[in-house]
Amino acid sequence: MAPRVLISDALSPAAVQIFKDRGIDVDFQPSLGKDKDKLAAIIGDYDGLAIRSATKVTPAILGNAKKLKVIGRAGIGVDNVDIPAATAKGTIVMNTPFGNSITTAEHAVAMMFAIARQIPDADRTTQAGQWEKNKYMGVELTSKTLGIIGCGNIGSIVADRALGLKMKVIAFDPYLSPERAIDIGVEKVELDDLLRRADFITLHVPMTAQTRNVLSREALAKTKKGVRIINCARGGLVDEVALREALESGHVGGAAFDVFSEEPATSNPLFGHPNVICTPHLGAATTEAQENVALQVAEQMSDYLLAGAITNAVNFPSISAEEAPKLRPFVALAEKLGSFLGQLTEAPIKGIRIEYEGAVAELNVRPLTAAAVTGVLRPFLSDINMVNAVGIAKDKGITVDEVKREAPGNLESRIMITVEAEDMPRHAAGTVLADGKPRIVEIRSIAMDAEFAPNMLYIRNDDKPGFIGQFGMLLGNAGVNIATFNLGRDKPGGDAICFAAVDERVSDELLDAIHKIPHVKRARRLAF
Repeated sequence: MAPRVLISDALSPAAVQIFKDRGIDVDFQPSLGKDKDKLAAIIGDYDGLAIRSATKVTPAILGNAKKLKVIGRAGIGVDNVDIPAATAKGTIVMNTPFGNSITTAEHAVAMMFAIARQIPDADRTTQAGQWEKNKYMGVELTSKTLGIIGCGNIGSIVADRALGLKMKVIAFDPYLSPERAIDIGVEKVELDDLLRRADFITLHVPMTAQTRNVLSREALAKTKKGVRIINCARGGLVDEVALREALESGHVGGAAFDVFSEEPATSNPLFGHPNVICTPHLGAATTEAQENVALQVAEQMSDYLLAGAITNAVNFPSISAEEAPKLRPFVALAEKLGSFLGQLTEAPIKGIRIEYEGAVAELNVRPLTAAAVTGVLRPFLSDINMVNAVGIAKDKGITVDEVKREAPGNLESRIMITVEAEDMPRHAAGTVLADGKPRIVEIRSIAMDAEFAPNMLYIRNDDKPGFIGQFGMLLGNAGVNIATFNLGRDKPGGDAICFAAVDERVSDELLDAIHKIPHVKRARRLAF
């Protein structure tokens, strides 16, 4: 029987034809994604689901998806798909990370022009019969300094266009290698330097714990007076309340936003200011981009359903059907270990070493390495996945090494990951026990025995009496429940580590309070 694919969002008719030409039974219902109840009722009949942004693939939807093998997202962002739930169900989630890169980059450049010359407001008043020629005094882009936060695929396209406009381009990106910076013609700088020098700032990073409010109140205060800020990446990268205040004071000269902290954005702190331009998340909204991503997702899904090939999967590497049962728990372990270290690393990364010990070393470790590298780099790279992770690392000058050894002690298998950063190396080890769940068994050479959870706290402290009581009291008073609590130390009175799972993401204020507990050296909020 031919595989069945449901298209629940508006995709190009050419994508529908690709499915048909490949022998797949396709059901095109472009308005279905808005009706979650109806989608949940019929999803059990399909092997594949092709979507854009309107369809929300929730655990409830996946719970009814008895046959679903693959979800294909025509576009980059997969925020509308519950990735952990899909992964737990064994459903591959694919995206098309490069199909709308040019379109998004062009929108950022268009917004930069618009805010530089106040085009929307000038158009509005002119069409209203007000000839206010002297009111709109803009600025040239030529010779101005453009600061790019995140110089990956889209950011590098923006840089190329800006250089064509004779702008000076500087970029902050911890994963941008010096060689790559030279190749694309930008100057690699630290964030404070970019804030101080840039006349225009454009953001091109994903929304992660590390990039949330990268332009915070404190960061905005460091910017050059009159700076103009463009965000066509993700809402939440800029403190919108603080930006409004900076616009009111005149410190920031203008802002052009295509994305917002809450969408659909029916209200926002930035709305109504005369020096703000807003568009409704149009970065990928061109005929060419919609066609490209639709064709790509149709081809990728067809290849998987008919031949088992996996391309641009965000939650699984390329592995055969025979290997999958053995590799799946170790894929999860490698990705989570890498994510743990990536979330702790702020300095530029020079290398990643993965050591496979015991039975796992006898398996096909290439997908495990891809999973580990993905976990390490994902906190700052939106378009990375287990398929392209090693190639992206290579392009950024990050070495990736694999080491295989015999069984370590009493563990049948163990994976150790070391991240070599410019400030210091960081390492952690884990294993998979009989229950199939990944566990972390060593951090900074300190023995641990902890499962991963969606929200966790990592704390380094001196092994002194009183920490546990104060930590528990702080969380209790804040109404935050501790799910699991794991401690380790190198010796009595020496270095200690706390790795605790909590039921919800802790606030900035609570994290600051934990930092202030006597003898605490570091406290980080982690998400898995």
